[in-house]
Amino acid sequence: MKSAKIMTALLSGCLALSIAVAPLASAAEAQEQSNTDIINEVMNYLETYNLSEVDKEALIRGAIDGMVNTLEDPYSQYFDKAEASEFEHSVDLEYVGIGIRMQYTPTELYIEEVLPGSPAEQAGLKRGDTILKINGVAVEDTKGDELSGATGTKVTLLVQRNGVTKSYRITRNAIASVSVTSKLIGSQIAYISLSGFTQTADEEFSAALKKMRAAGMKSMVLDLRDNPGGYMDSAYNIASQFIDKGIMMYTSDQTGALTPVTITDGSKIGVPVVVLTNEYSASASEALTGALRDNNIATVVGLRSFGKARIQSLLPMSNGDMLKLTTQKYLTPNKEDFNHIGLAPDIEVKGKTAQLITALQIAGMTRMEASGDNHILNINGSAFAGNVGLVKEGNHIYASARVLASLLESDVSWDPKNKKVLVTTGAGKSSGFAIASKEAISRNGETFIDLNAFKQKFPALVWSYDTKQNQLKLSVK
Repeated sequence: MKSAKIMTALLSGCLALSIAVAPLASAAEAQEQSNTDIINEVMNYLETYNLSEVDKEALIRGAIDGMVNTLEDPYSQYFDKAEASEFEHSVDLEYVGIGIRMQYTPTELYIEEVLPGSPAEQAGLKRGDTILKINGVAVEDTKGDELSGATGTKVTLLVQRNGVTKSYRITRNAIASVSVTSKLIGSQIAYISLSGFTQTADEEFSAALKKMRAAGMKSMVLDLRDNPGGYMDSAYNIASQFIDKGIMMYTSDQTGALTPVTITDGSKIGVPVVVLTNEYSASASEALTGALRDNNIATVVGLRSFGKARIQSLLPMSNGDMLKLTTQKYLTPNKEDFNHIGLAPDIEVKGKTAQLITALQIAGMTRMEASGDNHILNINGSAFAGNVGLVKEGNHIYASARVLASLLESDVSWDPKNKKVLVTTGAGKSSGFAIASKEAISRNGETFIDLNAFKQKFPALVWSYDTKQNQLKLSVK
């Protein structure tokens, strides 16, 4: 795996240290032997005298887990062979399922994305479909993991689409998600989404970047939202495609000494870059974000990241098991240790769609049409994760306040005293939309503004609603 270089360096350092202190370590070795004898003694007593039969393998695993747990490190874990394999598959975005990404709301569960070539796509599921039941059980009564299972087994979904319900029986299969997707939109803006730092993510990114350059890329939006991390070597190789020479990060081991991780033979990206992050952007995602931010290559938009500035090494055991152990911490090139804190964005924006719109505007998009409903989103006809927040109540048609504000490059806030949604332009002019007059409504912690009321105060808004397709289009003239 790609972390082999890091693992080898760490292990070599430990071995060198052991050899160096060996002549002086007899007392320590004696104490270690004594501790081992105590462990064996307790195990022998348990096996000999315990009232019920003792599972020796369970005792050993319990002792190992106990040692690891005393570290009070949520990232250190001991894996047996099966668990190690499952972990490595998860890092490489490999799993058994039907190939959909879902979105939970307080009132429903719907499909946000159907992976190309997946069993879900072959069965006819589409993004925006609402899942009502899984194997005959209402989704509110399920645990959320019923879609996974063994290869070849089947799952039945009751789905609603455009008010019509239909049942789908889908066969689970192995899913190998691509970690990099890309598209060119607007005025030669490259949108590249990186969902995980798999062993091949750097190669996938390189291929996507080459494709975007050939298509005439003039700027880039790099989407790292919901990216939990992965192999740091992949993150380093991707950073090297933005930075020709510089520091990617600093690392520190048990000694506490900071060691720069330098890029010496990279290449300049050569175009403006906007990075999207949220509270689920973690680990290697944060390392890459910090590198691009501190080297003055990217503007960061979205929410504060997760806050995992620690590196784990996968240490193979003699019996085929594996120990995942935190062996280093890392800091950004500006020596910021953000563990448990996260990296703050340069521009904070709440809401998935509003974040994307803001990023595209910063990247240079001047003409933008956002369309969809309360499940799906298209920007200039291209599909993205998110929605426009469509709500229809009587004769009123509402859209997400955050989406509307972002299209006008304005800020949105809440006036609790007067119970109004406030939209404030860059020039500082504020307009309010009251709940009492139904100019605005609140649903599940989000606010939505009546489109006729919004257009009266912001005439630049252009909107239309297709009653047959239940689709809303929003743009700014």
